[in-house]
Amino acid sequence: MSIAMQMPAEKDCQIANKISFKREGLDLFIDLEGQFGLKNLTIFVGDIKKEISSRPLQSITIDFSHVCYLDSASALAFVQIEKEAVAKKIPCRLINLSDESKGIFSVIHESALTHEPFKSEQSHDGFIRKIGQASLHFARDFVNFVTFIGELLVALAYTLTHPKTLRGKDVFFYIQRAGVDGLPIVALIGLLMGLIMAFMSYLQFKQFGANIYVPALVSFAMIKELGPLMTAILVAGRSGSAFAAEIGTMVVNEEVDALHTMGFDPIRFLAVPKVLATVFVVPILTIYADFFGIFGGMIIGVTSLDLTVNTYITQSIKTIQVFDVVTSLVKAAVFAGLISAIGCQRGFQVRSGAQDVGKFTTSAVVAAIFLIVVADSIFAIMLYYVKQI
Repeated sequence: MSIAMQMPAEKDCQIANKISFKREGLDLFIDLEGQFGLKNLTIFVGDIKKEISSRPLQSITIDFSHVCYLDSASALAFVQIEKEAVAKKIPCRLINLSDESKGIFSVIHESALTHEPFKSEQSHDGFIRKIGQASLHFARDFVNFVTFIGELLVALAYTLTHPKTLRGKDVFFYIQRAGVDGLPIVALIGLLMGLIMAFMSYLQFKQFGANIYVPALVSFAMIKELGPLMTAILVAGRSGSAFAAEIGTMVVNEEVDALHTMGFDPIRFLAVPKVLATVFVVPILTIYADFFGIFGGMIIGVTSLDLTVNTYITQSIKTIQVFDVVTSLVKAAVFAGLISAIGCQRGFQVRSGAQDVGKFTTSAVVAAIFLIVVADSIFAIMLYYVKQI
């Protein structure tokens, strides 16, 4: 985008542009007259560069005293000409700049011109180098997440010791958003999972006449693993992405900076209500998913396995242990904390633009699902050894 500024002498701006070159020995004087903008940028830059490269020079002076129109694109072109001359050890001066011209040149950050682009158009890095860069990126991302978790724990501790600082309305709002609004999809997915597991296990068990074990399999799988895991993945897709997008949009709109200016801690103000609400509702959603999963299995059991409702329920109750239910709820709470934390952390990483919001929203969902699977594998190993004690 070009920022244009009209110079005072409007009648002279009828001249498109005129460039006069004058040489005194090895010194080159360039007198500019008329309009210099994006429309004629290529022409006048080409003429000036051609004149500069035609003969050896000791100095270059560009006179702006007769320039009546200048925009940021042409100003940038003159800055680049100046830098190219300096790189060849030829002093270059821009003289007789009006106040308006100086204002245009002031919007150009010269230091940014020397920076390498964030990503080159074509990468020639080898496979090993790409692996190293990916590893460094992963390590930095992990450090940033651990740092954010520390800041979040400090904010939670402060909230617990100062309950009046907690925004209760926000907590209830996110309970509704993450919990109540998610009940239909959790119920539907739980029911379908129960139906699928019961039907697929029936196809195997009927070969041995062991249909009676289908209720035990469905109940154990739902409560032990599939209930909390499936619920957490659904919440990550619904709420984790929403948290990242919400905070990211606030960062783009400078609302987070406004919180800093007013003396509020953004983590305590924005992240804590989301985390508390998610940790509260996900275990409840897990129980809900377990119930509908067992109910879905019962539909197959009654309609296809010649089992009565009473038999199905009795076999399910025999399988379910208090330890399994408690650990399932603990896992769900841990998953909820990871989902809300990674969603908020990714939201705070947004810097500018809708593209950044979309990027980090997607990253929040992917990272949350990855962490859920990692945490679930850790729980599986830990709980195995706990039961052995």
